Amino acid sequence: MTATAIAYPDSTPPVAFTQAQLGWIPWLEPPAEDELTAVQKEGLVDTARAKSPYFRLLARDPAILRSRTLTDKDIFYNTDAGLPRAERELAAAATSRFNGCIFCASVHARFATTYSKRGEDVERLLDEGVDTDLGERWNAIVEASVALTATPIRFGEEHVLKLRGAGLDDLAILDVIQSAAFFNWANRLMLSIGEPTAAA
Repeated sequence: MTATAIAYPDSTPPVAFTQAQLGWIPWLEPPAEDELTAVQKEGLVDTARAKSPYFRLLARDPAILRSRTLTDKDIFYNTDAGLPRAERELAAAATSRFNGCIFCASVHARFATTYSKRGEDVERLLDEGVDTDLGERWNAIVEASVALTATPIRFGEEHVLKLRGAGLDDLAILDVIQSAAFFNWANRLMLSIGEPTAAA
């Protein structure tokens, strides 16, 4: 199966961070939904993701996509212990804001708002950047996420101490690390294979 570049009508991608729902277009042709093989559908894990050109493009390597999706779901949807969902999404949104991934930041900012009910604070993160004051606990989560995103060795004992001081236990700290690390990778993948569009 060969990937070919595709051309789209001229459009200006969004340049400002937003909680609005955005679209996304790949720079390589993904398989059409009705062309997905049984193995590719299995790789999607969630069959509804076949509607997304991003996941259909990743389905060109279904084994890696399956591993990627199961990891994503375990980090963000496993709520047996650790960090509340809102703050896992905050870590992903802060990472995406720092990396400049407008699409991912929009998705995870919306989730952070939905689960935290702190939409104005989430909006300030998007508008003002990762140095904005969001209160002790959220500041510690954002600072740790940004340190990991900049370069893993920048994350250190001082970040762990701030997270513990803000009330996070070891499992919650692990969730911050996993949420930020996963989206640091996911942002770079998404930024390298397509771009956001102004409307979904």
